[in-house]
Amino acid sequence: MRTLLNIIWLVLCGFWMALGYLLAGVICCVLIVTIPFGLASFRIANYALWPFGRTVVERRDAGAASFVGNVIWFLFAGLWLSIGHIFTGIALCITIIGIPLGVANFKMIPVSLMPLGKEIVEIP
Repeated sequence: MRTLLNIIWLVLCGFWMALGYLLAGVICCVLIVTIPFGLASFRIANYALWPFGRTVVERRDAGAASFVGNVIWFLFAGLWLSIGHIFTGIALCITIIGIPLGVANFKMIPVSLMPLGKEIVEIP
């Protein structure tokens, strides 16, 4: 079932959301100071392509630098990416078949707002 949902997700919204994260990651990597933001964006782009069967957990070693970085990320990229998740989630929830995909979009909003200090892991 996860594979089927991931394929439908990829076709309907995963590819476009991953492109948004990749664009944000490339912009962040061009600016040398923001490379950690770019790496986090690339991790989320991978998650946005194939989200079912994986989840986001807090990293224990994240500290105050992650918090400060998340504030900066929120202002420059996180807000816009989360708006993309909101609109895509609403559009998917209009159809009955798209409701699980819409819910998955809504679950990705917290990591799109604050990606630093988070880790994406496989669900057993």
